[in-house]
Amino acid sequence: MSTTTTSPSAATTASSILAQYGQRETSKSVTAGAVEDMQNRFLTLLTTQLKNQDPLNPMDNAEVTSQLAQMSTVQGIEKLNALVSGLADTAQMTDMASLVGRGVLVAGNQITLTSSGGIGGVDLPSDASSVKVTITDQSGLTVRTLDLGSLEAGSHNFVWDGKADDGQAAQPGIYKLKVEAKNGSDTVNATTLQLGQVTGIVKGPKSTDLQVGDLGIFTLDEVKQIM
Repeated sequence: MSTTTTSPSAATTASSILAQYGQRETSKSVTAGAVEDMQNRFLTLLTTQLKNQDPLNPMDNAEVTSQLAQMSTVQGIEKLNALVSGLADTAQMTDMASLVGRGVLVAGNQITLTSSGGIGGVDLPSDASSVKVTITDQSGLTVRTLDLGSLEAGSHNFVWDGKADDGQAAQPGIYKLKVEAKNGSDTVNATTLQLGQVTGIVKGPKSTDLQVGDLGIFTLDEVKQIM
């Protein structure tokens, strides 16, 4: 996730825009009964051994006791690992829960214009001496061109006041973004970012992720800025 600082004006505009989105708080979690499954498999194996033992050479008490002790030890370790893992997951989810309702910039080519304006962003893999963002309507007609000037590598946000190039106010709605970035005569492969609202925390099999409204599920690394 980028550490680029969000400007005060962008943060204020984001708050106004997100207030019109409407906050939806949902969260999901996934738990696993790995410890119980391990115990059941061990007991099944031990029972099978007892049933199929040689009547002339049965397992002695010491061997049975040893296996039960091993099971108890393994079970204890598994429970401890599960406890530590659970505490880590809980701490992570608690930290990420504070993002619910916040605005984030993620990869995308749309910008939502509300009565408070619109916010978008660009992500640059390297420094650029010239960055221009073109805002078009759904039919592809240019509505507004924003000259962001020279920018350093990283993610950057911008605020669209809602005015078209002719000075008239554009209609609220969803518009498309295009970015052209150059460093001298060299093209910089910049990508556009769009604003979304975090509506939930999703506990996946490998990580805890963010549900960003209708935009989808994103890992924390995919979030470029938090507004």
